[in-house]
Amino acid sequence: MANPLLNPSQLPYQLPPFAEIRVEHYRPAFAEALSRHAAEIAAIVDNPEEPSWANTVEAWERSGRDLERVMSVFGNLSGTDITAEMEEIAADIYPQLSAHLDAIYQNAALYERFKSVTAPEDTESQRLHEHLLRTFARKGAELSDADKHTLSEINQRLSILSEEFGRNLMADTRARAVQFNNAEELAGLPQDRIDSAAAYAKELGKEGYVFPLELPSVQSEQQRLATPDARAALYDAAGLRGTETNSAVLVEMAQLRAQRAQLLGYDTHADYVIAEETAKEASAVGDMLRGLVPAINTNAAGEHKILAEEAELNGESFGPADWPYWEAKVRQRDFALDENELRKYFPLDAVLVDGVFAAAHRLYGITVVPRDDLQGYAEGVRVWEVFDDGQEQEPNTGIGLFLTDYFGRPTKRGGAWMSTFMEQSHLLQTRPVVINVMGISRPADGSTPLLSLDELHTVFHEFGHALHGLLSDVCYPTFSGTNVPRDWVEFPSQINENWALDPALVKNYARHVDTGEVIPDELLGAVSKASQFGQGFATAEYVAASIIDLAWHSLSPEEAANLESSPEAIADFEQSALDAVGMDIDAIAPRYRSTYFQHIFAGGYSAGYYSYLWAEALDADGFEWFREENAATPSDNAVASVDTLASAEVSDADARRAGQKFRDLILSTGASRDFSEAYAEFRGRDKDLTPLLVRRGLNTPSA
Repeated sequence: MANPLLNPSQLPYQLPPFAEIRVEHYRPAFAEALSRHAAEIAAIVDNPEEPSWANTVEAWERSGRDLERVMSVFGNLSGTDITAEMEEIAADIYPQLSAHLDAIYQNAALYERFKSVTAPEDTESQRLHEHLLRTFARKGAELSDADKHTLSEINQRLSILSEEFGRNLMADTRARAVQFNNAEELAGLPQDRIDSAAAYAKELGKEGYVFPLELPSVQSEQQRLATPDARAALYDAAGLRGTETNSAVLVEMAQLRAQRAQLLGYDTHADYVIAEETAKEASAVGDMLRGLVPAINTNAAGEHKILAEEAELNGESFGPADWPYWEAKVRQRDFALDENELRKYFPLDAVLVDGVFAAAHRLYGITVVPRDDLQGYAEGVRVWEVFDDGQEQEPNTGIGLFLTDYFGRPTKRGGAWMSTFMEQSHLLQTRPVVINVMGISRPADGSTPLLSLDELHTVFHEFGHALHGLLSDVCYPTFSGTNVPRDWVEFPSQINENWALDPALVKNYARHVDTGEVIPDELLGAVSKASQFGQGFATAEYVAASIIDLAWHSLSPEEAANLESSPEAIADFEQSALDAVGMDIDAIAPRYRSTYFQHIFAGGYSAGYYSYLWAEALDADGFEWFREENAATPSDNAVASVDTLASAEVSDADARRAGQKFRDLILSTGASRDFSEAYAEFRGRDKDLTPLLVRRGLNTPSA
């Protein structure tokens, strides 16, 4: 039987032929792809010709495409539609992949060839050469044979543990989905959400109403559930995930990461990771987080007092599970902001087409059109084609494909993310195939879901990542799209969130689902006025998680070796880390506790969860550029401020010139140029933290 994973797809843009792929294809595809990649590397090393850029570096960039294809399909579908058999394959294959890559990066002859070649004079090639030499050294190329062997053993064990952590978390998340027996317990929820919970229960073969757990500690429906016991049921279930299965796993991972960092010449894993980020030093990250704590404590304490008083006035006690509910009530009381009513203006289909895609068209000159003739990998997955303005919109002539997978299902892990099936590269002559994934509850009647404000921002956020991949314009696949440091990759996605409620855009898509009425100015004003209320909670839960991440990965090997792996010891470790920086906040849990902190133990963000805030500093400051009158563009034309762009007096051409500068300097360059230089050229100076402090409400006299 022909294996559809082992040759480039004949579909447009090499979209994987999902209809042909079966689970039995994965093992033989991995085996053959690993063999082919090893042969390609051997051909580079054994080439009798003098090492050159073409026969060494470009040959390296061309190698491994079969393996990349298999990994992209298996990796993506493991996150969206995992099966028991796929879990078994992952447990077997990932250690083999780790060993395979270690053998390549520890290949002394290959490393010597890289060192002996001279890069062309263009910036991207020069950066690639420096990147490869640095990467090989960081992956053990300069170690002794004995240390290389030790490093490879550590890496293989870490790959096993990371996969195990994610598998345990997904299983526990499914098992702890909260079941309610009667609708009275769900008071406060609209009927369509109750119907959706009933349909989900039926899908699982259960009675009553089932709510799948979301990845963070706080569950979104805590905001609407009027019954304290129902809120507590969701909150408590979320907090127990992984305590029985992941405690020992994460402790061993922290120990091995510390050992590996020391082996490679770094004091801690945090030092090892952050050396390659734009922050450069772990101490800089620690200083940033610690510096925010006093203001966070002040803001969160103020919010806590207000919410606890409101609960008491209504005859209820106030605990951690109740914070979102009473925050919503106070928003409604003080800002006339009804969250349930607000949702009715944000139907997903309109948000996507008339909001997200319309903003990208206005700013970056791209058009997104449906490709209903192309098949996704699951029901509800849609395929879209992306064109540059001025292109003939003939099928298969655009810049790439965009897939949307927005609905939750039992086989999908929690969270929201962007990934790729194919990356852009001029060397390989490939165009991007990008996907956005979320876990929105599908209405039982098949109608388009109504988004919360958080979900609205997430749709824009993830499309910001998609833009980073779709608009990539680089030669080498190593530098394509989102292949950038963690604390830079979130910059484009976070800046794209700003357009969600931009006055020039929001009235294009925000129409009442029942009446068709455009969202009124009063409601938009309420959203704006309420935007800083709740930032104490949001900043506290995020920074607490970042501090816990940094604490795990700032351990020396000796400190890590003394860790205990009981749930109680892990809880004590977390509290000690928070106490050490002075975080003193009642009723706010970290956004993720260690046993379900997928980002850092199964998601590639170890010692890097801080990056969302680091990138938000760039986002808040960078978005101010859009607000400033006469902002310089590449051609030095005057560009109106965003406030002016929001009026009808400003042409789309003005908005387009502003967006083009961001596209040229940030979105299209991937990792092909220095990030600080790119930002300084875009902004006209280095970043300023003041806009972030203003946005987060951390610049007030009390804070």
